[in-house]
Amino acid sequence: MTDLLYSEEEEALRAVVRDLLTDHCDAASVIARTESDAPHDLSLWKSLADGIGLAGLLVPEAQGGQGATHREVAVVLEELGRAVAPVPYLTSAVVATEALLECGADDLLAELASGRSIGVLAVSLSVAPGAAHKAVRLENGSLHGELTGIADAGAADVLLVPGEDGGLYAVDAGAVTVVPQVSLDLTRPLARVVFDGAAGRRIGEAAPAVRRALRAGAGLLASEQLGVADWTLTETVRYLKERKQFNRPVGGFQALKHRLAQLWLEVVSLRAAARNAADALTTGEDTEVAVAVAQAYAASVAVHAAEEAVQLHGGIGMTWEHPAHLYLKRAKADSLAYGTAGAHREALAELVDLRAP
Repeated sequence: MTDLLYSEEEEALRAVVRDLLTDHCDAASVIARTESDAPHDLSLWKSLADGIGLAGLLVPEAQGGQGATHREVAVVLEELGRAVAPVPYLTSAVVATEALLECGADDLLAELASGRSIGVLAVSLSVAPGAAHKAVRLENGSLHGELTGIADAGAADVLLVPGEDGGLYAVDAGAVTVVPQVSLDLTRPLARVVFDGAAGRRIGEAAPAVRRALRAGAGLLASEQLGVADWTLTETVRYLKERKQFNRPVGGFQALKHRLAQLWLEVVSLRAAARNAADALTTGEDTEVAVAVAQAYAASVAVHAAEEAVQLHGGIGMTWEHPAHLYLKRAKADSLAYGTAGAHREALAELVDLRAP
């Protein structure tokens, strides 16, 4: 039987990542960065990727990585979600890396695993695994077209671009025009990427690479959503223990206890679903079902937890200075990433043969 509990090694990894984020990713700094023209914290990314080798967790040791599994990556994403860290970990170390693993592009894998380069799959963040996505034209050996909703494109060194001919092309980010788009979640900004005769190197077939990448992205996104939900619940409980009305802690009021108890049950269930998805990606058993289940459930829990945090913090929860809005925006944006909960429920119905009449 699968053991979804955290191993000693995973807990040790969590402690290292949390300590690093505590020292280098405080809420005030994240809020300040969202107000600047440099939303990505590249110094933090360097510490994560180069300092402790997290960028190459999914890459085999023979190809310059750490040879770990999706379970370890899930732990990292939980902690990044708890800190709403503005780093391209999910897009580069998971999604782009999975696409390169499918294509067997060892040279690019080594670059991403070392943290020297940031890779981004040029597919809209809203596209679900297996769904149709836009591609660019190949004319006279160069790429032409426009792709929108590309997460973390502004931080990318290399873009992995689907072509209309069915190929996946590696394109230097300096050869394209990246135009920022209005993003709800300013810690994971979106951009429009314009290809006007950009040179690209074909590295493999787009269809299987994109499908594998988006499936891993959706499955491990649930761990990030778990981190968001866990932080907001923990912080709300802490605040309600300290905040007093009528000379007693607000958290002692029965109505609020019931709301927090219900939210705790939802977060615990989300943890089980997210861990199952990470384990399924590791073992390759019932992967599509596990990912669909996790994403069908995760979005509503993360959004509910963040909404409760804003409301139960009262007036302070509505201010820009308090980080609750960062978590609400991340939860809302994540609810649309790699397919909506409804899209995953439809996919799950097909997978288990429970189609609507």
